[in-house]
Amino acid sequence: MSELIARGAEAELYKKNQEIIKIRKPKKYRNKTLDERIRKNRTKKEAKATREARKIGVPTPIILDMKDFEIKFEYLDGEKIKKIYSRLNQNDFRKIGKYIAKLHQNRIFHGDLTTSNILKTNRNKIYFIDFGLSGYDGHIEPKGVDLHVLFQTIRSSHPEHTDSINIILNSYKSSMNNQKEIIQRLNEIEERGRYF
Repeated sequence: MSELIARGAEAELYKKNQEIIKIRKPKKYRNKTLDERIRKNRTKKEAKATREARKIGVPTPIILDMKDFEIKFEYLDGEKIKKIYSRLNQNDFRKIGKYIAKLHQNRIFHGDLTTSNILKTNRNKIYFIDFGLSGYDGHIEPKGVDLHVLFQTIRSSHPEHTDSINIILNSYKSSMNNQKEIIQRLNEIEERGRYF
């Protein structure tokens, strides 16, 4: 028996035994053929980025199976860091910075890098999840956006822990080759945000 554990705009998540099943649901307002193509492409793209991230040393859930609109992941026993942010330590923040740098070094951007898409397991391991909006791009803009989204989430959802931003950023800088351009773009993005 599958248990619905989350419902988002794009997909539903179910837990069955030691598996998480992500199913992209059809959009009634879209043409059926177009809808199927979009859902298939997004499912493939997410699976590819999740596997690639794992290959380069960023912990992600193992993919057990994949169908047209469905991905089965291993179940990870832990919590989204959004729920336990005050219990994270400096080493956790350093790992987060290092893993973001690994993604960016390999031209992968996450696309939705919030504290809801990073887990800490009961074995104290940090995992990145939900690569549904990810992509491959050598440009600096999506990398700057990844950092901006994460830091904005920390400022708004965890305002008493904004000191963690510097730890993440310093770890990112020390792990990333062309970080100066990306940090400059991050600053530009944050400046743009102040005028809206």
